[in-house]
Amino acid sequence: MPLALCCMSHSPLLNLPGPSQDLLDDIDGALGQARDFVADFDPQVVVIFAPDHYNGFFYKLMPPFCIGTDAQGVGDYGTHKGPLDVPEATAVACAKAVLSAGVDVAISASMDVDHGTVQPLEMLFGKATARQVIPIFINSVATPLGPLHRCRTLGTAVGSYLATLGKRVLVVGSGGLSHDPPVPTLATATPPVVERIVHGKPMTPEGRQARQTAVMNAARSFASGDSALQPLNPEFDKQFLDILDSGHLDELDKWSNAFIAKEGGNSAHEIRTWVAAFAALAAAGPYQTDVRYYRPVPELIAGFAVRTAVQA
Repeated sequence: MPLALCCMSHSPLLNLPGPSQDLLDDIDGALGQARDFVADFDPQVVVIFAPDHYNGFFYKLMPPFCIGTDAQGVGDYGTHKGPLDVPEATAVACAKAVLSAGVDVAISASMDVDHGTVQPLEMLFGKATARQVIPIFINSVATPLGPLHRCRTLGTAVGSYLATLGKRVLVVGSGGLSHDPPVPTLATATPPVVERIVHGKPMTPEGRQARQTAVMNAARSFASGDSALQPLNPEFDKQFLDILDSGHLDELDKWSNAFIAKEGGNSAHEIRTWVAAFAALAAAGPYQTDVRYYRPVPELIAGFAVRTAVQA
């Protein structure tokens, strides 16, 4: 069993005051099952498909896909700050294999990753440096976005390479599902925000604290029903998860970017990471899902899901 999978939603609000203890306990129950699954598999390498929230990638140069051959966490929302343990030679070989498969992917020899990458690693392993990890960035925020089927193609290319390693590799997808939090857009950005999301101007500690407070306030308003943010869509989430569980990933090729945004919200494009991860697992053969958790969580402004899967 060379490949296994664990996909999960992430949320900075899991690391902040606000969510009830009952909610945190319920989510941790599902994550506990995922941790047990991962511990039993005991991966030698982790490959994580994740988005970024204008902490490592900016409009100054925004690739659709990027493989990190070296990486460090930026430490946002209390997550790991500092180097990750990236096996450089394996990451470079993966990039070469993906390019040879006809997928245009960038590489980064100094990738900054945020909570979208680091939080799942910490939740599964206790710390982000517990395993060797290859981070693969998938742009899920900065428009224009390519078609969803390219994410499936990327995942297939990555999975085909991973199947040749002769190692136990855990594939992780981080993000989603339906959610539309207050993420800045280029079309509506003020000059200071342009400096941030285009030119990558570093956030001051005061700026990070202000953003953290704004996120907490937005979550409180959303949970109370007093928010202009797009509602969660459990039906959209269930449809997506049912397709993944069925193994018929090509059905998602019909999902346009406009459909995803309309039904799931602008940040629902993070399902791209799940598509890539499941396609990577499917490249090694049929699979079956095991842990199946889903809950619409207004307190996190997210349809929160966890899935694990192994080859059938």
